[in-house]
Amino acid sequence: MTTTTITNNNAEPIYLLAIDNGTQSVRALIFDQFGTEIAKARVPIEPYFSTQASFAEQHADYYWQKLAEACQQLWQTCDITPAQIAGVSLATQRYTMICLDKDKQPLRPAIVWMDLRQGELNDLGVLGPLAKVAGLGEVVQEAQRKSRCNWLAHHEPEIWEKTAHYVNLSVYLTLKLTDQLVDSTGHVLGYLPYDYKAQDWFKPNNIKWRLFSCRREQMPKIIPPGQQLGSITAEAAAATGILAGTPMIAAASDKACESLGAAGLADDTACLSFGTTATINTTSKDYIEVLKHMPSYTAAAPQYYNHEYMIYRGFWMVSWFKEQFAYYEEQLAKTQGIDTEKLLDQAVKDIPAGCMGLMMQPYWSPGVRHPGLEGKGALIGFGDVHTRAHVYRAILEGLAYELKLGFDKIEKRTRKPIKHLRVSGGGSQSDSAMQLTADIFGMPAYRPHTFEAAGLGAAINCAVGLGIYPDHLTASQAMTHLGDEFLPIPENVQLYKRLYNEVYLKMYERLQPLYQSIQDITGYPAL
Repeated sequence: MTTTTITNNNAEPIYLLAIDNGTQSVRALIFDQFGTEIAKARVPIEPYFSTQASFAEQHADYYWQKLAEACQQLWQTCDITPAQIAGVSLATQRYTMICLDKDKQPLRPAIVWMDLRQGELNDLGVLGPLAKVAGLGEVVQEAQRKSRCNWLAHHEPEIWEKTAHYVNLSVYLTLKLTDQLVDSTGHVLGYLPYDYKAQDWFKPNNIKWRLFSCRREQMPKIIPPGQQLGSITAEAAAATGILAGTPMIAAASDKACESLGAAGLADDTACLSFGTTATINTTSKDYIEVLKHMPSYTAAAPQYYNHEYMIYRGFWMVSWFKEQFAYYEEQLAKTQGIDTEKLLDQAVKDIPAGCMGLMMQPYWSPGVRHPGLEGKGALIGFGDVHTRAHVYRAILEGLAYELKLGFDKIEKRTRKPIKHLRVSGGGSQSDSAMQLTADIFGMPAYRPHTFEAAGLGAAINCAVGLGIYPDHLTASQAMTHLGDEFLPIPENVQLYKRLYNEVYLKMYERLQPLYQSIQDITGYPAL
């Protein structure tokens, strides 16, 4: 497949369309070749619906409709025309899986990344005893149970029998845009037959295929970020308004693109994502597992890896708090024409660092490797002085404590000091969250120059694929810039250091037996 090359003489702006299909919205964004955000349209989406407890599903075509709506809204609200767009790239949420039939039509709703259903164990043949001997029995069983294809094969065999293509959301949207069943390696993540170190599907003779019910012929072709996936079709052009024939360039998942867009293409830079899932990443060409048996993910640049630590439902907690406890602020925000988060942020500024002893452990749901399946959230230190604003700040502090734990683990495993801190995602728009992050980490925290770091990462890939820049490092240096700086406040640093070391680091170990008892007594969460 040929790649369109555009000469960058720096005289005229070159416009790049980045589409970011996240968990709670789809955003269509236009950037120029210098990383300037020119225009944006945002369409909210329903993250999922549930037919059973622990299930999270959404119709595949719903995502496509919302993507098209975001693009059409973009053209209506900016002066840039579709004819001026040089190329398109896509970032999407991770591990949202779709079954397509032989005609490439969805057979059932997509299983969204937040889904917690558990599949059955496959017959592993000789792999089973080998895994036990190697001490990997539990890890192998976990991979089988969390693999959606195993659940589908056992619980919906008639659907699975018709599944000709087992793909994630990025493949489906690329198919709708280009009529090509192809994807970026940067999008492949989850319990799939993927060799994270080699950045390719397992070889046909790899015994690890036995872990999964899917077959090699069901998996899409994958190419590295920055290569051309195809071109916008006439049908997609009619739906989205993007000009037919516009080249589409491979990008990566939203978290990988966010790290790239936050200037994170260096192993001494940690990128914090304050999104629905909160993460901390460093990026390098070294494959290192930060948590035991947890792979390094494919980054948004070829032959790079993201060393990631994740809080499964991170700033989702902020949305939960707003929905459950911030009715007054929501109504007041409407009358003032501002976001509810702005009012909450103002309230948090009046709460002292350390939240007057109120601390939160942000284990909203079981994590991938940490915490265990029995993990639950906790708020400790309540007193009659505490208000809703204290609880809100405790949520922000708890998320920062847990990301600091990830920071420490990454430094220990990579044996490389982290010197720079970049913070992106929706939660980074909060000045209070940024300041307490600088204080808890004890180092300056910087926002990127745009809050749309994931979209910028996709645009960087687009720029490389179009030949505007020769490689991702050059493109990143040209298109990423520092935004606001938040310096740590010395007295807050010392207070947080003690709370982190003397309280937070001890919470999970001491509460874990109680979590297990809660699960044994109530059956929740279901393991």
